[in-house]
Amino acid sequence: MQFTTLHNVDTEYSADSVEWCTQDETHNKYFACGTYQLVEAEQNSTAPAAAEGQRPRKGRIYLFTFDRGNDALERLQCIETAAILDMKWLPAWSCDTGPLLATVNALGEVEIYELLHAEKRLQSRAKLALEESTLNAPKALALSLDWQRADADADGASALQLLISDSLGNVHQLQYTAKHQLCKVCSWHAHGFEAWTCAFDRWNPHRVYSGGDDCLLNAYDLRSGTEEQPQRIWTNRAHGAGVTCLLSHPQNEHQLLTGSYDELLRVFDTRAMKRSLAELNLNGGIWRLKPHPQRSDLILTACMYTNFSVVQLKEGAVSLLGSYEEHSSICYGADWAPNIDKFELSDYYTHSLHMATCSFYDHKLCVSKLDTKFDT
Repeated sequence: MQFTTLHNVDTEYSADSVEWCTQDETHNKYFACGTYQLVEAEQNSTAPAAAEGQRPRKGRIYLFTFDRGNDALERLQCIETAAILDMKWLPAWSCDTGPLLATVNALGEVEIYELLHAEKRLQSRAKLALEESTLNAPKALALSLDWQRADADADGASALQLLISDSLGNVHQLQYTAKHQLCKVCSWHAHGFEAWTCAFDRWNPHRVYSGGDDCLLNAYDLRSGTEEQPQRIWTNRAHGAGVTCLLSHPQNEHQLLTGSYDELLRVFDTRAMKRSLAELNLNGGIWRLKPHPQRSDLILTACMYTNFSVVQLKEGAVSLLGSYEEHSSICYGADWAPNIDKFELSDYYTHSLHMATCSFYDHKLCVSKLDTKFDT
C-alpha cells in the first residue's frame, strides 16, 4: 500500500470531521470539513468536546470539490458556525433537490444544509436545539449523529430519522421531512458520562446503539419501552475505556464494529455479544470507522494519537494494511472518496483510492491517494 499526499490545507481552526458526499456522479466530488476552535482552558481535553464549562466554542464548515482527473482541490465556501463535532451527508429528496448535510455542534444544535450544485454552496434549511436553554442546567454538546430513511407515512410522505448523542449521556431521536421540518421524536439518558457515539443498525430499522465514556455499549429497540425511553435490549461491558465510535456494517448483517479509547478495534456478532469475533490493537484511541463505499471490506480508521490506518475486514477477522502518517496532531476526521480508479498492468492491476483526513491542534486537512496492487 502506498500513500501519496496530494493536498495539505490549513483550516485555521482545529479540524475534527470530514465527510465525502456519495450521492451520485454529479455530487461525489464534494466533501465538507468541520472545525472546532478550542479556548485556552480546554487545550488538555482528550476529545474534541469537553463536557464541562460553558465557554463559547466557534467553528467553521468548509465545502470543497476534488477533481480526480487532475487532482485539483477547490475551496468553495466557508460558513461560520458554532464548533462542529460531527456531520453526515443525507440523500436528496428528489432529482430537483440537492444532497443534505446534517451537522451537530457545541451549542447542542442540529442543523441541516442543502447542497446547491448550480451555485456550489450549502444553504441552511433547518435548525433545532436538542434541549431548551436554562440558567441552571449545564449545556450539552451534541457529539455524534447517524441517520436512516424512515417509512413513509399514511399520506406517502417520506422522512429521515436522525440519532444524536450528547455530552450529558443522552441520546435523541429526530425526524426531518421534505418540507424542511426538523423535530424531536424522543430523548433518553443512555450513559453516566459522555455518550460519545450512536448508530442505527443498518439491517434492523428499529434497533439503535450507543457508546459512552462509562465504557458501556448499549442496544435499544425503538418499538418498545416508554415514550421517554426505548427498551434496552442488552449492555456490553467488553471495552476497557470509553466507546468512541460504532459501525453497523453495510454489507455484513449482524456485524457491529466498535472503536474505543482502549485502542482496540472490535468486531461483534450482534446475536452473541458476550465476546467479540475479532480484535485488533491500532495503538491509538479510535475515533472514527469508515468503510469504503465500493470496497466495504476496507475500513479507514482515525486513531487519534497515532495515525490514520486502513484495515481489512475478511471473514470476521481484521488485519492492518497500512498507515497514513502525514498528520502530527490528534487524528479525528477521515472519509473515503466514493470512487475507485483501476489501472491494469502486465502482471497486476492497481486500485487508486482517495481519502480526506484532518487533525486537531495542527488544523490540517489532507487529501491523499492510496494505491493498492493485486495480481491479475
